Amino acid sequence: MQLSSEIAARIHHLKAPSPTAVADVGEIEQTVKSVLAGVRERGDEALREYSRTFDRAEVAHFEVSMAEREAAVAALDPQTAADTRFAIERVRAFAEAQLATMLPLEVEPLPGLHLGHRVIPIARIGAYVPGGRYPLLSAPVMTIVPAKVAGCDEVNACLPPNAHQAMIAGCHLSGADRIFRVGGAQAIAAMAYGTETIPAVDKIVGPGNAYVNEAKRQVFGPVGIDQLAGPSEIFIVADASGDAAMIATDLLAQAEHDVRTRVGLITTDPKLAQDTLVEVERQLAGLSTANVAAPAWRDYGQIVVCDDEAAMLGYSDFIAAEHLQIHTIEPHATAKRLRNYGSLFIGTMASVVYSDKCCGTNHTLPTMGAGRYTGGLWVGSYVKVCTHQWLERSGVEAVAPSAIRQSASEGLEGHRRAAALRMERMQLG
Repeated sequence: MQLSSEIAARIHHLKAPSPTAVADVGEIEQTVKSVLAGVRERGDEALREYSRTFDRAEVAHFEVSMAEREAAVAALDPQTAADTRFAIERVRAFAEAQLATMLPLEVEPLPGLHLGHRVIPIARIGAYVPGGRYPLLSAPVMTIVPAKVAGCDEVNACLPPNAHQAMIAGCHLSGADRIFRVGGAQAIAAMAYGTETIPAVDKIVGPGNAYVNEAKRQVFGPVGIDQLAGPSEIFIVADASGDAAMIATDLLAQAEHDVRTRVGLITTDPKLAQDTLVEVERQLAGLSTANVAAPAWRDYGQIVVCDDEAAMLGYSDFIAAEHLQIHTIEPHATAKRLRNYGSLFIGTMASVVYSDKCCGTNHTLPTMGAGRYTGGLWVGSYVKVCTHQWLERSGVEAVAPSAIRQSASEGLEGHRRAAALRMERMQLG
């Protein structure tokens, strides 16, 4: 998507992103292609080989036993266990409310013509749970809980063999039917094709690194995927009412995810832009995760000053940020004028961290501009809305003549005969 020349002329970069490293996409693509072929051909044997190569782990048994699952839960400190259960309940409650809006349909638009749809849970889901830089207990909650609410028959989780034990506990508490110790592109291959131990699934969900993302891209088709996710993003839309210290805090909170995280401020106030620039540097000096957040800010941080509100909102829609916070005098009015984002955080009290962890909305969201055409993971990602139809005599009389004529004009004789046969049988009967 191109930024319109009109908006471009009304924005000014106080700080522009300046990536210093670009991933070797070709190398990633070829490595993943080889891994997928290996797992498809050699199953568990290949999984063990790749676990040694990529994770430096010897895995005797891929599936985590129920005793191991229960031990992982028991090992959680009581407060962590309580907080995890709180997050699960919040995500479950919101997913249930969303599912309640998805209703089956039966209509009769013409006499004797009955049309409708059913909301059908996907049978088997594979949830990829990343090991990551930190043990992100919210990750399995976001991918597994909505699947269970949707009514999927089986929800299986894969996580790297060296993932923190607490992640196994998170998968268990979230309701995973089976949990497997296998990570990376090889996990995606196992869930897509199946092995002696790991069953093939119908759809794969969950974020991961560049290799996981590429593996999802390559297996898509025979198996469904939720989305192709890039590095995390946060942008904040703010006017002169914005608080530089709060904005800087929120930007750095997201920046500590990864050195390639995109963080940015879009504002109409030059003073707020300058104050935020200063405040970010001040806070970085005392941030324990600055080894990650500082490179993200240096290479991908962005501050844009816009001449007016229309340009500010237009530039925000161009970015289509994964997480978009609104810090304006009338945030709800601003929100109604925005179209492109993964999830919207309206007003200064709505921080991304609440959604990331436990408020109930899903944190698996579109990145890299995909917010222009899709939303994030939600309970609807785990169901199919499939249409059906049935016709009475009056319905055939209403639609068959048009279908016969259209088929004939297109030269599709078989179609014409199929449409005409019902009319002929009714006339004979």
